[in-house]
Amino acid sequence: MRAILLFFLLSLPLIAVQAQQGGEYLKEPLPDSWQDGKLFEQTTPDNDLWWQNFEDARLDSLINVAVMNNPSVLMAIENMKKAKAVWRQAQSNLLPQVGLQAGWQRARGSGNTAETLYRETYNGYYNGAVAVSWQADIFGSIYMRSKAQKRLFQATEEEYRAVMVSLCANVATTYFSIKESIARLAVLRTNVASQQEIIKIVTSRYNSGLASKLDVAQSKSVYYNTLAQIPAMEATIAAYRNSMAVLLGCYPQDMGNWPGNDGALPSYIEPIALGVPATLLLRRPDIREAEKNVEAYAALLGASKRDWLPTFYVNGTIGFAADKLKELPHARSLTWEIAPAMRWTIFSGGERINATREARAALEQSIISFNSKVLTAMQEVESAMSQYSSSIAQIVAIKEAVNQSNETLALSLELYKQGLTQFQNVLDAQRTLLSYEDYLVQARGASLKYLVQLYEALGGGW
Repeated sequence: MRAILLFFLLSLPLIAVQAQQGGEYLKEPLPDSWQDGKLFEQTTPDNDLWWQNFEDARLDSLINVAVMNNPSVLMAIENMKKAKAVWRQAQSNLLPQVGLQAGWQRARGSGNTAETLYRETYNGYYNGAVAVSWQADIFGSIYMRSKAQKRLFQATEEEYRAVMVSLCANVATTYFSIKESIARLAVLRTNVASQQEIIKIVTSRYNSGLASKLDVAQSKSVYYNTLAQIPAMEATIAAYRNSMAVLLGCYPQDMGNWPGNDGALPSYIEPIALGVPATLLLRRPDIREAEKNVEAYAALLGASKRDWLPTFYVNGTIGFAADKLKELPHARSLTWEIAPAMRWTIFSGGERINATREARAALEQSIISFNSKVLTAMQEVESAMSQYSSSIAQIVAIKEAVNQSNETLALSLELYKQGLTQFQNVLDAQRTLLSYEDYLVQARGASLKYLVQLYEALGGGW
């Protein structure tokens, strides 16, 4: 019998699944460098609070409020608490269960059986005992399930960090969207004021007989078209403000008059410190979460294989029993029982075979998910780097276009005053200047948001 058991234990394949490091789950190794090297230094980031690089106290305070009150963060915290409780519950199965039992029993025996000599019998006694029940985890099935729950708890910790990274990025993106919209509103108002002055010039020339009524109508048409864009931009600011309120976990009414005219967009064109992909991407919370899930499913596969082996139990009680209550604590009333047992399921109708197959498929699925997240992370970082680099070049070009548009408007207006050119040139110059100034603000806002996307893609440093 011992030889048969030994042969079975040695022939059982893959009893345990060895733990691996995250990088070992990769189908292919990560590259040693990023594709786009402009504006980026390949060094390890030394500032985890990435939003402080913008040196904006308002942004810092908004993020501090969001991380304390945002509902998604609070839900992630509760999810961690629940997962930790499940892990502790699985751990408790490694320990014996101890309970107390006490009672009184009274029974009457039949008077019509030979065993009682055809006489009614009565008996009763008091008892009190401590009962112990323990499953000996000889082959580690309980331990592996406990380990799986621990890894799932650690995955919820990474999920919490991922929520934090996403929240901070969303707050920063919404904040820069608000500031961009405020800057665009300022451009509209500046152009409205400029166009009012041009209306005065055209009206004066018309009253002097030096311009036609068509020039007056065209100048007013441009003015009112610009003026009509202001309410829409104010509505956009209000919409972003409401979105910010949700991120902060409050009602819009609780934010007072903010943002008002909350400053200008920050100018941020500096080299960004990056780490190498192989070390940087694997620190992203969502990738670490996927790695913990792989380890959890690996442990569950190991547990399912251990379920093929016999299980051993130890049950026992120790206590006192006596016919009379006053005799219960006497030494002669002591009772005890110990009952070790073994249970080994030989046939289960394919249940355990399919349980192992299910666990193996879940493990393979988690590995595929891990690799998918790594590929997505690589794509997000490369795209954000490319977009940020391109936006910087775009800003430089648009600034020059704005300068030329200002000069064009000034020259065309001066020539119009002298009667050397048609008013159409002034109209074209007005429209072009407004378009380029608005385009410049949008480009600067987009550049900041691309930079936030880059920080988010890098894992935010949490």
